Amino acid sequence: MIKTKWTPIALMLSLFVVSLVSCDDKAEKNEDIAEAKLSIDYEKYELENGLNVVLHQDTSDPIVSVAIQYGVGSNREKKGRTGFAHLFEHMLFQESENVPQDQFFKTIQDAGGTLNGGTWQDGTVYYEVVPNNALETVLWLESDRMGFLINTVTESAFANQQEVVQNEKRQRVDNNPYGHTSWVIDKNLFPDGHPYSWQVIGELEDLQNATVADVKEFYDKYYGPNNATLVIAGDFDNAKAKELVEKYFGEIKKRQEVAPLEVQNVSLAATKRLYHEDNFATAPQLNMVWPAVEQYTDDAYALDFLGEILSDGKNAPLYRVLVEDMEVTSQPYAWNGADQIAGKFRISVTANSGVDLDSVETGINKAFALFEKEGVKESDIERIKAGQETEFYNGISSVLGKSFQLAQYDVFAGDPNFIEQDIQNIKEVTAADVMRVYEKYIKGKPFILTSFVPKGQLELIAENSEKAEVVEEEITENVKTEIVESDKVIEKTPSKFDRSVPPAMGETPKLNIPDSWTANLPNQMEVYGIVQNELPLVNFSLVIDGGHLLDDPQKNGVANLMTDILMEGTATKTPLELEEAIDRLGASIYMYTTNESIVIRGNTLARNYEKTMALVEEILLQPRWDEKEFERIKTSTINGIKRSDANPEVIANRVYNKMLYGENHPLAQPTSGTVASVEAITIQDLKNYYNAYFSPSVSKFHIVGDISENKALAALDGLKKNWEAKEVTIPEFPIANNRDKASLYFVDVPNAKQSVINIGYIAMPRTDADFYAAEVMNYKLGGSFSGNVNLVLREEKGYTYGARSGFSGTKIPGTFTASSSVRTNTTGESVGIFKDEIAKYKSGISQEDLDFTKNALIKSNARRFETQGSLLGMLQERSAYGLDANYIEKEESTINNMTLEQHKQLANKYLDESKMAYLVVGDAATQYQQFKNMGFDEVVLLDKDGKEVKLEEIKK
Repeated sequence: MIKTKWTPIALMLSLFVVSLVSCDDKAEKNEDIAEAKLSIDYEKYELENGLNVVLHQDTSDPIVSVAIQYGVGSNREKKGRTGFAHLFEHMLFQESENVPQDQFFKTIQDAGGTLNGGTWQDGTVYYEVVPNNALETVLWLESDRMGFLINTVTESAFANQQEVVQNEKRQRVDNNPYGHTSWVIDKNLFPDGHPYSWQVIGELEDLQNATVADVKEFYDKYYGPNNATLVIAGDFDNAKAKELVEKYFGEIKKRQEVAPLEVQNVSLAATKRLYHEDNFATAPQLNMVWPAVEQYTDDAYALDFLGEILSDGKNAPLYRVLVEDMEVTSQPYAWNGADQIAGKFRISVTANSGVDLDSVETGINKAFALFEKEGVKESDIERIKAGQETEFYNGISSVLGKSFQLAQYDVFAGDPNFIEQDIQNIKEVTAADVMRVYEKYIKGKPFILTSFVPKGQLELIAENSEKAEVVEEEITENVKTEIVESDKVIEKTPSKFDRSVPPAMGETPKLNIPDSWTANLPNQMEVYGIVQNELPLVNFSLVIDGGHLLDDPQKNGVANLMTDILMEGTATKTPLELEEAIDRLGASIYMYTTNESIVIRGNTLARNYEKTMALVEEILLQPRWDEKEFERIKTSTINGIKRSDANPEVIANRVYNKMLYGENHPLAQPTSGTVASVEAITIQDLKNYYNAYFSPSVSKFHIVGDISENKALAALDGLKKNWEAKEVTIPEFPIANNRDKASLYFVDVPNAKQSVINIGYIAMPRTDADFYAAEVMNYKLGGSFSGNVNLVLREEKGYTYGARSGFSGTKIPGTFTASSSVRTNTTGESVGIFKDEIAKYKSGISQEDLDFTKNALIKSNARRFETQGSLLGMLQERSAYGLDANYIEKEESTINNMTLEQHKQLANKYLDESKMAYLVVGDAATQYQQFKNMGFDEVVLLDKDGKEVKLEEIKK
């Protein structure tokens, strides 16, 4: 789908009155979009202090969303003081004058809600989704951090969040393949000091040097009511909401005026070519980036279309040249990034292992020549527009999405109703517009080119490239900074009422499980459905049991390749024709493989459901077995496996499963297989798998949406008649749950900036009578942001961006796992903290913690049935584990009836830190030796495949 400004977040189609004409499926034109008449049902007003307020009522579910978007992102920072907007996003979750430390998350979770925030180049948003009885609580919290926060920003709280943000940077940027790419591009595309010339996460040096005084200055300028939009969407009383907004926000004083940013588009005098040896990359990657134009301009819309036409689909020039003809990559990408004050157009190609990036650049130029020769077809334009209506509806499936989009339009376009103009602009894009912007911004114009290659493979960089000045953090010993806090009492900002008293919440909405229906077809396929007619959409899934469990051990990866090859055409449709048939319906159909199943997922307009299912039937029952596509898929899969070998988190999960399940269990092997196993697979292996294991007798179909049971079943007539049942036996593999010692396993990733930690052992299957009770027991240990391990490792120590724990059972016994990625020089201490916290947890929790667990889990059920996706997940869980239609009521009963003694018994039964496997993936040179003296029963050094090695071998 086209990546316009409104597709990623939400489109409030429940806010619209839509007039649609019928669609002739034989016509390529998308008449629905052309004739759509849209109007938005919302109310906007402004408080005296400048706060914009937007209200939208949606009574379909007893929940409410609140979003506050501030007109401040990293584009408001200064050189040398980067990362402040993102750092302040973190600070606003700490405490305020009337909300104690760490109570923002806990208060919302205790109410059964969820919350978070986000920062990007152009903005910052905070949001909550809660049962509707907690609206006042949310407004109290949000107003307190808007107007009553800055006096609580202490040196220690600030230092902690500095560490958390630095760990986020290490996890997302420094410890990831190609993580520094955006830094290199933006630093060279935009002139020094341009608001887009630095990254949102900020420079490590700037984060380390920031002071409390800097933060207070930034807050005072940008976090006032006159630089924000408050959106409330959902089930609430309009008059009461206005009273509460005035009560909590009306007295907050207006702050400094924030002048609008001027558009600062850039140009390049000459092409810049840069390279970087990437510590984590196993394949080369090429990026070409051209300066473009800011958002909501005619050229930006046309450039969106250009990116789609160049790279999306089998008929795209980049795909035809780079994938089919030259075979240098499995998927090229091209897209336009139009932001508030500037834009850029980017092509990104991760090449196959060992490919010289000069050949990739040559291929891109050949694709441009092909594009110029063939031009832009009218069918290309209409194909892109065809999927828009479905995207509209998908975007507004939650009240949170509605809140986001209203806020986005208000902040960046000055009008929550800008969607009408936005869609009009999209409708008006023509083929001539696309060619015009290609010639204006791309053809023959200077660009930024980056070559990121694996360490030691400089021969792969594009010619005439210069070394990029990437700053790599050095691993040093952890030195704790002692901060002496003042004993001065925090001065409270005056208020018209006592803000220290949390507002009372009314009665929580009762559990209201949607009605569902079931059916059994004559060919033994089970069908589960829920009618949900809020939106004219249908979501469905077909789950075929078996998946990776049915792979031949010598040819792991067959099941995974199956889900790729079946989407590459049918007996009567080429791969391109199948792709176009799906696109014409504005639908999406995709397949994937899990350890225990193969899944077909679909999403379509309700009126196109029958035609979409006809394509699903054709995909399922008339495979094409395209030899050319099979070879391409194999190459793509092998290159993906090679790339994952450098990802510390992938390595950790793979080795962890081998340690726990044993080398010969399917769960010890990735579903994708290994390089050797995939190379050995033939297309006949896939045909054998299909003929033996694809059967309705082990399949369940699930459907949710604006469609009756009768119509849903009628569209399955073809599968019912033509898909014959066969006997399929899903093999069972013994799992030895016999760990009797604490083993420390260490996998070396030289120069890793973080250590990935996985701790645990085999626990139980999802079908065990204790499983859900154990999940409830774990909640306060590591099942939420307010879990003990996260509060210590992130909020107290600042060692990580997040820590968690949980049970993962399915039909097969799963694991109990506690995990995190921590700053390298805190590895040993962090492992010790995990071990200690698990041990302490067995002593029992307080009544307050048990009450918090019960509230968070029970009250959150009000949010459980909002979207079609969540309802589809509920049906899949029911069918997979044979659960009753009222199983959620039973889960509530389990929670309600849990006592402190039962909680303690479960903890002692399922948590034994003295028998767990402790896996660390990190820098062995600096971190391995310390574990010899930490009391583990054994300390073992492993390679990335889980084989034992000696430290001397690693050093070589």
